[in-house]
Amino acid sequence: MTRREKNTIIARLNDWLERELVAEDESTEQTAPTPPQPPEMLTLKECAETVKGLSEHTVRQLVLQGKVPCIRTGAGKNGKILVNKAALLAYVGGGAA
Repeated sequence: MTRREKNTIIARLNDWLERELVAEDESTEQTAPTPPQPPEMLTLKECAETVKGLSEHTVRQLVLQGKVPCIRTGAGKNGKILVNKAALLAYVGGGAA
């Protein structure tokens, strides 16, 4: 194989690679996923307002029993219990969180 044939093959490969990269860039730009949204967190009072017929005490008991996941902000009595809205609705609706 001569140097000229090698250069021709290399040039064709470069052209092909550039077309593929451009096509790949265009396809990823069109289908770029949106960043995930943070979960909506509710206080015990907001949980009771969201689900009619559910009291703050009941939500607190569900949290203590581990049936509904939560996070605690702050420490002691001043801390708030925050419940994931989707998990609460899934539990109340009979689904799994």
